[in-house]
Amino acid sequence: MMAAGWSALWSHWRRHPLQLFTLIAGLAMATALWSGVQAINGEARTSYAEAEDAVARAALPRLVNPEGPIPIAYYVALRRAGWDVTPLLEGPLRIDGSTFQVRGIETLTAVAPPTVTDGGNTDTDIGPVDILTGDGIVFAARSAQAQLEDAGGLPRIVAAEGLGPRQLITDIRTATRLLGSDGAPTSLLILPDQRPGLTPLADLVPGLEERDPVETEDLGRLTDSFHLNLTAFGLLSFAVGLFIVHGAIGLAFEQRRAMFRTLRALGLPLRQLVLLLILELGAITILGALIGLALGYLIAALLLPDVAATLRGLYGAPVEGGLVFRPLWAAAGLAMAAFGAGVAAAEGIWRVARMPILTGAMPRAWALASTRTLRRQGVLAVLLSVLALVLATMGSGLVAGFVMLGALLVAAALLLPIILLAVLRTAERASKGVVAGWFWADTRQQVPGLSLALMALLLALAANIGVGTMVASFRTTFIGWLDQRLASELYVTARTEDEAARLREWLAPRSEAVLPIWSVDATLGGRQGEVYGIRDHATYRDHWPLLGAAPDVWDRVAAGEGALINEQMARRLGIGIGDPADLAEDWALPVAGVYSDYGNPQPQAIVGVEALAARYPDISKLRHGIRVAPDRVNTLRAALTDDFGLPDDLIIDQAAIKSLSVSIFERTFAVTGALNVLTLGIAALAILTSLLTLAGLRLPQLAPVWAIGLTRTKLGRLEVVRTLLLAVLTAIVALPVGLLLAFVLLAIINVEAFGWRIGMAYFPLDWLRLFLLAALAAGLAALLPARRLARTPPAILLKVFANER
Repeated sequence: MMAAGWSALWSHWRRHPLQLFTLIAGLAMATALWSGVQAINGEARTSYAEAEDAVARAALPRLVNPEGPIPIAYYVALRRAGWDVTPLLEGPLRIDGSTFQVRGIETLTAVAPPTVTDGGNTDTDIGPVDILTGDGIVFAARSAQAQLEDAGGLPRIVAAEGLGPRQLITDIRTATRLLGSDGAPTSLLILPDQRPGLTPLADLVPGLEERDPVETEDLGRLTDSFHLNLTAFGLLSFAVGLFIVHGAIGLAFEQRRAMFRTLRALGLPLRQLVLLLILELGAITILGALIGLALGYLIAALLLPDVAATLRGLYGAPVEGGLVFRPLWAAAGLAMAAFGAGVAAAEGIWRVARMPILTGAMPRAWALASTRTLRRQGVLAVLLSVLALVLATMGSGLVAGFVMLGALLVAAALLLPIILLAVLRTAERASKGVVAGWFWADTRQQVPGLSLALMALLLALAANIGVGTMVASFRTTFIGWLDQRLASELYVTARTEDEAARLREWLAPRSEAVLPIWSVDATLGGRQGEVYGIRDHATYRDHWPLLGAAPDVWDRVAAGEGALINEQMARRLGIGIGDPADLAEDWALPVAGVYSDYGNPQPQAIVGVEALAARYPDISKLRHGIRVAPDRVNTLRAALTDDFGLPDDLIIDQAAIKSLSVSIFERTFAVTGALNVLTLGIAALAILTSLLTLAGLRLPQLAPVWAIGLTRTKLGRLEVVRTLLLAVLTAIVALPVGLLLAFVLLAIINVEAFGWRIGMAYFPLDWLRLFLLAALAAGLAALLPARRLARTPPAILLKVFANER
């Protein structure tokens, strides 16, 4: 009996292959975006763990020389006195347009180098002798190995685990050659487990300062906002996919009610029928989930490079762009698919389990919402709105922000059917004519059956509007900010200090101003940051964007009596105008102004260049901004190359920097745009499946209208108009919801995540394009059911009147 029952159940799918495809497609799409997002998040978090392990290995106290590199004699004196210290030489290295951070270690006294890999296999043959002999060895991340090998002129490149994409580790001899240094270490690491009774450091090397390890930000916590954002997209897409599954399963259960009655009448026990339905659902779920996992892996592989660019650009998180299959997220995807399919089919299976054998042939629409259901939805929407308001006024942190967003979106979705029914009821009362009155009444009757699909469309549109407005506002502000910050026409970098001095002298009569761009690394508020020195010039007074400032801000900075700090530092430390800002252990200046610094995850401060040079006499003085008349930019650039002899790659014009910055910005937010498009596409598929579900159930309602004179073609056209109308009304409701979402993202989420806030701009043309896209998607979804209705044979419609219904 079980075999016969199984055959009977599967015969339905042979007769309705489109329903089977829709059900599998819904499960696959829901699983694909969810598992793809989890794969991206998992890969990023794995990179964070490796990076934090690498940081932990170097998290030792160190000795530094405030005046520059440490003389070799100091290192010798410490070693002879019994101190276990190891020299470290660090500095930036430009390779093929990318900046790598080189760390040179002394292999005989340093901690063990990182585990190295070669083609994915651990290489245990590399030791100190290999590193010290020949041209040396450079350890790099696997993702950077090919680029470094193609660049040429470097020693042997070996892939190493736990290194960031732009971090290089080598021996101090090779680092000296790569950095063009004289070999003097930039710091001395103090190794653990020192012998007792040693001569105090202050007596041995009085000119050096001992500094504790810099507190590093937990990358996993720092990037929680981004991962929560991706997870929210994944859950949203998963929910929309479940709408598709729910519609397909609901249609299948409704169409097989007579079959269920017949199987029961022939002797199939109810328990076995329910078991067969569960097994059927399980088989379909496994197939859809496996397809979804494959699609999810493809989506993750396509989006991960953009995600890596986003995390590096906004947070400074070292994430490689390669994807590795991990069983954990695959198992999670299968579990979510099983859970989602179970939720979608639970109502149908429960009704089959409670279905009396003699009433099984009474067809009805299972998804129609009653007045009581709408009332419950309204009450729940009000409660969620109150929760969102409470969180907005009293909550803090990323979790509270995202819970508030979720409450707002769910409340809007629950209110949507109530709003649509109110609008349609008003239109029905104002309509004139029999056909118009029937159209509005029939449209109102279809809202409960389409409510899940319309809610999915609302969520997709609101997410598009909200995230699109946030990104567009950021883009507009960012480009305007670049125009202010990049005021100099040319930016040049000398190769040596002597060349820099000659360059300043050479440029003085040939330009309007030579503005130094000098900086030192510093610990600001417990995090690694930078302190810049700027010259008192009209360029900064006229162009530099300040969010808040003292009345005499530029005079105080020029006199060394005040400092500018970026918005990230001000928000993180909770300091403002007039408060002291610690720039070094014994150097603090009052805050004279706060400036916007979009895209920089680190704290930053600006002081007068004379004050910085006095504090750090050996500061690197290689970089400069050049002010020159726009019509003389090309002439001066050519002269720098031909007459002065500066390589062209050390000369960058303003337009090139802007173009590079904007391209990085566009790639940074490419992932959100891609997920928006995918979510909207799934919402359109949800509408299609809902319409297909209702199409077979609506024949008893449409047959009488056809019988009294409306042609099948006109009925099909009215179906398309009805769907377009509901989509447009949903889009209108989605607009304020999306704008509220954008406000929360800009005013709360972005501030918590990035440390900066920008004003919200409005883009009506973008909304219009989105509305047209939603209408197009809904119209295309309505074409197939409408075409089927227009081509329904009259005999099928006539059967309605002979049917027991």
